[in-house]
Amino acid sequence: MKTAAKFEELPPDKLRWRLSPDKIPFTTSDECDPCEEIIGQERALKAIQTGLDIKSLGYNIFVTGMVGTGRTTTIKRLLEDLEKGEETPDDILYVNNFRNPDEPILITLPAGKGKLFKEAMEHLIGMLKTNIPEMLKSKYYGERRDSIIEIQQKRQKEILKNFEEEVAKEGFSVIQVQMGPFVKPDLVPMINGQPTPFNKLDALVKENKLPQEKVEELRNKYEELTGKLEEIFTTMKEIEEETRRKLKEWDDESITPIIRGAINEIRLNYSFPKISDYLNEVETNLIKNIDLFKGQKKEEKEVIDPFIPFRINLLINNSDLKGAPVVIETNPSYINLFGTIELAASRFGIIQTDFTNIKAGSFLKANGGYLVVNALDAIVETGVWPTLKRTLRNQKLEIQNYASLFLISTARLKPQPIECDVKVVLIGDAYIYNLLYHLDEDFKKIFRVKAEFDSEKAKDEDTVKEYTALIKKICNDDKLFPFNKEGIASVIEYGTRLAGRQKKISTRFHIIGDVLREASYWAGKDNKDQVNREHVEKAIHERFERVSLIEDKIQEMIEEGTIMIDTDGTVVGQVNGLSVYDMGEFAFGKPTRITARTAVGRAGVINIEREADLSGRTHNKGVLILAGYLRGKYAQDKPFSLSASIAFEQSYGGVEGDSASSTEVYAIISSLSKLPLRQDIAVTGSLNQKGEIQPIGGVNEKIEGFFDVCNAKGLTGTQSVLMPHQNIQNLMLRSDVIEAVQEGKFHIYPVKTIDEGIEILTGVKAGERKEDGAFEEDTVNFLVDQELKRLAKSWKTFATPSEKEKE
Repeated sequence: MKTAAKFEELPPDKLRWRLSPDKIPFTTSDECDPCEEIIGQERALKAIQTGLDIKSLGYNIFVTGMVGTGRTTTIKRLLEDLEKGEETPDDILYVNNFRNPDEPILITLPAGKGKLFKEAMEHLIGMLKTNIPEMLKSKYYGERRDSIIEIQQKRQKEILKNFEEEVAKEGFSVIQVQMGPFVKPDLVPMINGQPTPFNKLDALVKENKLPQEKVEELRNKYEELTGKLEEIFTTMKEIEEETRRKLKEWDDESITPIIRGAINEIRLNYSFPKISDYLNEVETNLIKNIDLFKGQKKEEKEVIDPFIPFRINLLINNSDLKGAPVVIETNPSYINLFGTIELAASRFGIIQTDFTNIKAGSFLKANGGYLVVNALDAIVETGVWPTLKRTLRNQKLEIQNYASLFLISTARLKPQPIECDVKVVLIGDAYIYNLLYHLDEDFKKIFRVKAEFDSEKAKDEDTVKEYTALIKKICNDDKLFPFNKEGIASVIEYGTRLAGRQKKISTRFHIIGDVLREASYWAGKDNKDQVNREHVEKAIHERFERVSLIEDKIQEMIEEGTIMIDTDGTVVGQVNGLSVYDMGEFAFGKPTRITARTAVGRAGVINIEREADLSGRTHNKGVLILAGYLRGKYAQDKPFSLSASIAFEQSYGGVEGDSASSTEVYAIISSLSKLPLRQDIAVTGSLNQKGEIQPIGGVNEKIEGFFDVCNAKGLTGTQSVLMPHQNIQNLMLRSDVIEAVQEGKFHIYPVKTIDEGIEILTGVKAGERKEDGAFEEDTVNFLVDQELKRLAKSWKTFATPSEKEKE
């Protein structure tokens, strides 16, 4: 066999980007000014600023990006700068509609005027409740009232006296008869100076003490006088009504000037059309209901305020606001966002409400300004998303009782709708944005601006200063120990690891912040007043140690042989692939055994994972691509008569991704050529149909995962990893891996093609095609080609006539 050429392995300085402490212009982070700028989000800032500046309908903003990239912080800072220079919005009030109480009237007043108007109305009611009763107790009012009553009573007495004299002449007397709760005047005959009812007269007739003719005469006279009594009774009632009318006129004459004068004072200070109309209604209804000031029953006073119709519901009070409001609603339930109409039970248990129970939500509080809401919360909360869209589209908010959304019958109020001008900023991720954009036609009309926050930024000459300023800010906010040069360098290097590329650095500052806090904690445990590299690395290690139970379990099963992984020797048709386990909070890599078996047939490449429904779509695609590569390279001069099965051994949870497609090709080539593959090498890299190795994700986790297995079983000095050459820029390996490479105990080879990889795995030259189309003899490709020719001949020998016809 022709021996493969020696390949260059990656030197230690290519395995990790390191920041020299000499490039940090500060001795500690205390010497740096704290960060006041948004780092690495220029694109998002420009989009947000555009959305905020354009006041046209529909220019609301949807902010996307990963958690921790500064979305909420950026929005807060931008809005705080904007609000100071903008006009303060009006106060919003609801007042009673005296003509139709079910439809409260909306009034808007300049900021601060609403509070003063409410105070003025409260003062009005309080003053009237004091002055009117005092006036009612005055001598002037009492004498005139008593005079009216006395004159009217005198008329009644004269009429009654004349009637009594008349009936006395006819032998009758006027008496008061109790009829249930009422007293009614009646006539009774007088016999011998004594009132005697008619039922007793009949007894006197039987005793011959009174003639029957006298009784009949009295009866006839009674009928005649009773008619007159009814007329007298009617006249008395008319006098009573007249008395009440005169007393009411006197009340109006004496009390109306007090009411009118007090209201006129308010009119002078609030010359607004709606206020003027409202005060006219208030004046009219107060005058109509003067009895409100004459006292009320104790139990009624305890249950309900009789002056509610004259109260003011100050829904939005902007008296203390300077500029546009900025509201960040962290719990956007329907009631919190859009308000509600609260219900109250009367003393009879009847559910009722009134305009004073109308309550504002965050949307109305943000009127004239900005409202920030989490997109997912707005979507999942019942009734919120449809109402938000409708309100933004129509720019009007109708406050209603929350129960009415569920068709529950309640006391119904329909307040006048409120015109709203609110700029809404939704914060979510790209998945939610795309979902709404494609499934909700209204969404793209009302959220015209998308601001994307990146999770990484390109490194430049300002990166070190920016990150140091960020460290300083978090240290100040959380009272952490300062970071020295080594500590700062370690944090920046970890930011590069998070970004996944040596030329980039992460902007997921919530993770960086957690590392800073925990590093400061470990510095304190170490009795240090500064945080150095060891403390940062300790914090990073402990963060993963807390959540690495599953990784440890898998490692344990590999070490004890439950999961079979070889790290030495050679085997035909078997290779170590590398997989990443993404647990959400963290990810780790581990090797997995991939095997291939080949035989005569026309089934092509059989993906066992797919046959078992354990293969994802991307993995399926990768298998189809590798089959295309094999056909393109080896089946140009003969039929591709091959049945090859590939499997991820001991994999029961499903396989996704195409990063093992090159690994699977190596296993198939080994099976065909009968050349054993090195088991001390693990492989990762996707493949295209031309045999080129393509970059993959999780390269650091994969290399470290195989290193951990080799380290546990014992480093031999030959163990290695094959990786795509394009992933060199992504390497940010752990210090222990780099140390092993420096000592020659571990190796990392970047490869560009399948031929390069198979030479490293077999130690045999891959072989090029000669001018006659054949591969060089005693090479890998020559052996594969010869085996495929043998399989093709075998197929022709054993295939049935019908199978041959299909060709």
